[in-house]
Amino acid sequence: MTAPTTAPLTGLRVLDLATLFAGPTAATLLGDFGAEVVKIEHPTKPDPSRGHGPSKDGVGLWWKMLGRNKRTMTLDLSKPGGRATLLRLAETADVIIENFRPGTLEKWDLGWPELSAVNPRLVLARVTGFGQFGPYAHRPGFGTLAEAMSGFAAITGEPDAPPTLPPFGLADSIAGLTTAYAVMTALAARGHTGEGQVVDMALIEPILAALGPQPLWYDQLGHVQPRTGNRSPNNAPRGVYRTADGTWVAVSTSAQSVAERVMHLVGRPELIDEPWFASGADRARHADVLDEAVGGWIAGRTRTDVLAAFEKAEAAAAPVQDVRDVMADPQYQALDTITTVDDPELGPLRMQNVLFRLSATPGAIRWAGRPHSADTDEILTELGLTPDDVTALRAEGAL
Repeated sequence: MTAPTTAPLTGLRVLDLATLFAGPTAATLLGDFGAEVVKIEHPTKPDPSRGHGPSKDGVGLWWKMLGRNKRTMTLDLSKPGGRATLLRLAETADVIIENFRPGTLEKWDLGWPELSAVNPRLVLARVTGFGQFGPYAHRPGFGTLAEAMSGFAAITGEPDAPPTLPPFGLADSIAGLTTAYAVMTALAARGHTGEGQVVDMALIEPILAALGPQPLWYDQLGHVQPRTGNRSPNNAPRGVYRTADGTWVAVSTSAQSVAERVMHLVGRPELIDEPWFASGADRARHADVLDEAVGGWIAGRTRTDVLAAFEKAEAAAAPVQDVRDVMADPQYQALDTITTVDDPELGPLRMQNVLFRLSATPGAIRWAGRPHSADTDEILTELGLTPDDVTALRAEGAL
């Protein structure tokens, strides 16, 4: 029997009303595995991600990735015609993803009562900084605030340095992944009940979950995790070490057996016999001794030699790579992690591939992010609107 090749989310229709990163990322992940995603933007205020970061020939490159596998159209939801058209689109959709501040959809009479009335099977994913209720709900919220509030920044950085924020959209990325998971969970529930529901996703929550048991530690022990730089309180040696040719490698010894192999490799097997070497936490309290042993050995060798020796010893090390190294890395090449997409505006583009591999029903990047409003007329025609209807919407400013 031949395995099916249809993408697993084929037949699922998603309306992406969100801007910037978390909500649109969730829609991208669904589109990568076959969902039909319709990106709905304001007629005169496109998704700001189109202008984030470097551009080529006036075309934003971040959008090429974030907008992949999405058809694009415009709609001003504050206009009567825009509201009516969204309700018609909602009748045809399985999922709507939005990230307006709480109360905005309701101000336009497009809240859950109105949307679920036209489509009881609809899943409405609402992605905001702080959630739909609570004292902060109406504040503007961005990933940076979530990274600060969650405790991430407080534990990141060197002990005697300020808290450190990530130089990329960490909280948004985690929330985007979580929103895609939440949508699929709601759709699974719909399979049992026949009814849709609201997903309330707050940026401040998924990143807190990713930080692990810190609240539990504090609740039970009063323990507050400090900043430790690249060191870990749970094992040592662990960190980044400079090589003889001026590059860096990362070493991890989360397993006791690996820690012992590293000590043999660097010529310090006597440290294994120390009473404190028997547990990761005790080794961490002697990180200075272990870092001197490992760091001194690595400092006398090139990165190539260090990595070859670690691999032969079955010890865990990896190069600290920038994007140039990533693009040339043989493991990423074998996995096709960075794949090539043909784009009519810019030609061949290299970007991250779909997030995981399915053996029978794989995802795919069918096209990169399309121009603003590229598919408006086609989508509205499919919806049953006549050329006169579309002209009237344009005259109203709804398109």
